[in-house]
Amino acid sequence: MAQKAEIRSTLPLRAQTLLRNFWGISLTFIGLMAISRIAETVLVFRGYVLEFSFREVLFAGLVQDLVWVLYFLGLLFIVYVCLSLISIKFARILIQVITTLLLIIHLGLVLYFNQTLVPLGKDLFGYNYADLSRTVTASGQFTATNLAALAGFAALVFGLLYLGIRVCNFRLKTLFIFSGIHMSALLLIALWPNSKESDTDETKTNITLNKSRYLSEQTFDELMYGGEFYFDFYLRATNDDLLVKKEFTDDTYPFVHKSNYPDVLSPFFDSLTQAPDIVFLFMESFGKAYSGKDAYLGSFTPFLDSLEQHSLVWTNALSSTGRTFGLLPGVFGGLPFGEKGFLELYEEFPPHISLLSVLKKNGYEARFFTGSDAKFDNELDFLEYQGVNLIVDESSFPASFEKAPTNSGFSWGYTDKDLFLYGIETLPVKAPSPEVRIFQTLTSHDPYLVPQREVYQEKIRDHLSNYLKLDEEKIREYLTYEDVYMTILYADDAVRLFFEEYKKRPEFANTIFVITGDHRLPEIPMSSRLDRFHVPLMIYSPMLSRRDYFKGVTSHYEITPSLLALLEKQNLVTLPEEVIWQGQVLDTARTFQSLIAMPLMRNKNQLMDYIHGEYFLSDGQVFLVSDNLNIEPIEDINVLNKLTGEFEEFKNKNGYMVQTRKLLPPR
Repeated sequence: MAQKAEIRSTLPLRAQTLLRNFWGISLTFIGLMAISRIAETVLVFRGYVLEFSFREVLFAGLVQDLVWVLYFLGLLFIVYVCLSLISIKFARILIQVITTLLLIIHLGLVLYFNQTLVPLGKDLFGYNYADLSRTVTASGQFTATNLAALAGFAALVFGLLYLGIRVCNFRLKTLFIFSGIHMSALLLIALWPNSKESDTDETKTNITLNKSRYLSEQTFDELMYGGEFYFDFYLRATNDDLLVKKEFTDDTYPFVHKSNYPDVLSPFFDSLTQAPDIVFLFMESFGKAYSGKDAYLGSFTPFLDSLEQHSLVWTNALSSTGRTFGLLPGVFGGLPFGEKGFLELYEEFPPHISLLSVLKKNGYEARFFTGSDAKFDNELDFLEYQGVNLIVDESSFPASFEKAPTNSGFSWGYTDKDLFLYGIETLPVKAPSPEVRIFQTLTSHDPYLVPQREVYQEKIRDHLSNYLKLDEEKIREYLTYEDVYMTILYADDAVRLFFEEYKKRPEFANTIFVITGDHRLPEIPMSSRLDRFHVPLMIYSPMLSRRDYFKGVTSHYEITPSLLALLEKQNLVTLPEEVIWQGQVLDTARTFQSLIAMPLMRNKNQLMDYIHGEYFLSDGQVFLVSDNLNIEPIEDINVLNKLTGEFEEFKNKNGYMVQTRKLLPPR
C-alpha cells in the first residue's frame, strides 16, 4: 500500500522569512540611529560650549529618536507586508533602500545642525533654487571628496542592513514577540499625554530633537497646510496698552491707519535747518549678545562701544525676523510677512509705501550698497520698487577689489572694508539733494572667513585678554568660536574705517546714522527663544544734543515711523495721511518697559512667535519678558488665549493680504 505524502503548510516559513527580514533590517536601523545620536551629541559638545550636561541631552535625544523610529517602523511594516504579498525579495530590497536613504538624509540633517545649531524645517521651502545653490556652495561641503564619502557611507549602510538579516536568525515565536512589543509601544506612545517642553533654552531643545522627525513634520505641515488662508477677521483693540493708538480706517485694507505718530527724537537733536542725509549701516549677524553695553557674552565691537557714548542706544531692540530676508521690509516699512517673507511677493508686490518711497516724494535720492548679490532674497526687486536711484552690488565692483576669502571656490562677495571704501568712493562730491544711503555688510556670515587671518587671530586673543579681561580657561572656551568672533571684530574695524572716511565728507555734519544688526547668528548657542531677534540698535549724528541709553523694548518696525515723525516735526517733509507701518515709535524710556505688539518670523515659513507688552508667545507657550530680553515660562491661560487670539488675527490679515494684495489702496 502506497504511503500518503505529508501535507505541510508553507505559511509559518513565509511568516518567519518575512519577519526575519523586517526585524533584521529594523534592529540594525535602530542601532545605527542610536550610534548617530551619540555621534551627533559628541560633535555638538566638541564644537560648542554649552551650559548643560552631555548625559542630559543624550538621554533626552535617545528617547526622541526611539519614539520617531517606532513610528517610522510602524508605517514601514505596513508597506512591507503589502509588498510581500507580491514578492518577499522585492519588499526586502525596497525597505533596505528606504532605510538607507533615510539614514543618509538623517546624517545630512545632523551635519547641517552641527554647522548652524538650527534644525532644518519649513525654511527649506522658503528659498528658490538659486539661493539654495549659493548657500550650499558657500558652505564648502559640496565637494567631490564629500560625495565619494557619501557614496561609500550608503554602500556601508546597505551592507549592514543586509548583514542584520543574516544575523537575525530568530525563531518565529521570538519574532512575534518583537512585533508585539513594537505594537504595544506604539499604543503606549499614542495614549501618553503630550506635554509641551517649557525649557527657555532653545539650543538645548534643538539638540534633543530628532532631526528627521522635525523635517518630516514640518514638510507635512507645509504640504498639507502651507499657503496663506484667511478667515473672517476684525480689528482687535490691541492699541490700549501700546505707545501709539492707531486709528484703522478701512476693513478691506486691514493694515491701513491714520499717520499720527508722535515725534520722540526731536528732544535729542539740535534744530534741523535743512533736510539731513540718513545713512543706514546694516550689520550682518550682529546680535546684542556680543555687541555693546550689557552684552552677556561680552562685546566684540570696541569701536561701536565707543560710538555708543555719543549716540542714542536701545538695549532691548528686536529684529522682525531671525534671518536677513526680513531686514529691508522690516526697517523701511514694518511690512507684513506674507507666507515666506514680504520679499517673496516680488512677482507681484502689493501696493505699499516705505521710508524710501516717502522720502523720494520729498526730494530725497536713495543709494544702496552691498558686497553680495542684491538679487539674493529678492532684495533687488524690493529696492527697485521703492525707486532707489543707485544699487551697487558685487557685480559693480571693479577688478581692483578682491572677493572675500573662500574655502570652497565660491565667495558671497566683497568684504565689509571694501564695501565701505568702494561705496564712499562712488558718492558724489556734493549731492544736489538730500540722500538716504544704505550699506549692508556680509563678512560676519558663514563660512566666517576674514582677510589677514593671522592678524585677526592675534587680535582676538588680545581682545579676550585685555578688553574683556578673561582668564585662560574662559579664553579657551571663547576660542571654540574663534572664526565667528574674528568676523565680528573685523566688521567692527570696517565700521571704524567707514566713519574715519565719512568724517572727511562735507555732508557728515548734517547726517543721521542708523546702525543695527539684521539678526543674531545661530552658530554661538542662544540663551533663549527671543535671543535670536535681540540686536543692537543705535542712532548717531553730529547733530545730537545729548546721548542716552533706553531700555524700552523696540524693534526694526519702529525706525521708519520715528524718523519720519522727526522730519515732519522739523517741517522738512510732508507725510501721507494714511500709512501701513506695523510698528509703534522708538521707546525712549530709561527703565524697562514693553509697549509694542508684533509677530516675529524665525525663518522663512516659520511664523511661530509673537510679543505683546511684557508677554512673549512662542510655539504655543507663554513667557514673561524682562530687561535684556530675558524670558521665563509662565502658566496663565488668560494671557495665552489673549496672545493666541491676537496672533491668529495677524495671520488672518496676513493671509488676506497675500490673496487679495490689499495692503494699501491705489494712489
